[in-house]
Formats: sequence, C-alpha cells, structure tokens
Amino acid sequence: MTAVDHPYPGPEETQLYGPPSGSLADLLERVLDKGIVIAGDIKIDLLDIELLTIRLRLFIASVDTAKKAGIDWWETDPALSSRAARDALAEENAQLRARLDALEGAVGETAGAAR
Repeated sequence: MTAVDHPYPGPEETQLYGPPSGSLADLLERVLDKGIVIAGDIKIDLLDIELLTIRLRLFIASVDTAKKAGIDWWETDPALSSRAARDALAEENAQLRARLDALEGAVGETAGAAR
C-alpha cells in the first residue's frame, strides 16, 4: 500500500500536520490583547416590507485594549459603575436644587407684588 491509498494521516503523522500546540489561555490572551470584532445584521421582511432590522456588533477585548480603541462606556453607565451612579445622583440633586431655587424666587416675587 502507498501513501496515496491512505487519505488521512496516521497517528504517527498527525504531529506533522496537526495544528500548532497551544493552550486555551494563550489563545484567550492573544484575543484579549488584540481584540476581536464580530458584526452581523438580522433583517426581517414580509412582502418586501421591512419589519425589523437588528444590527449586532460585538467587540471582545481586555479593558486596556478597549480603552485604547476609545471605548469606555462602562465608566459612565450608572448601572455598571458606582462612581457614575454617584455622579448621576449629584447632578440630579444639583438640577433639583436649581429648580427649587427658581420656584422659590418666583413665589417670592409673586408674594411681593401682591402686597
């Protein structure tokens, strides 16, 4: 029998043709270091009328790689960051105080004009 008769390599030949050895940790480190983008669109039409379009964009990377790419939305989302939640509450508090001062000023002017 010749090598042509065997379409697949035998166990002794798999080291020559197999994928390079590496662990899952090495692969994950490489992906997180460089980042990976997965994009796709889902479109639902009925009788040539577009009913729904969903655009999916997935960016998998480490925090440092994402920040280098200009992506840092988790730092300003109150649901994900306690600092952002405190900042949002402080801003809302300042706005409410300003509105209250404006209303008290308006009431004071109305009371003064009625006298």
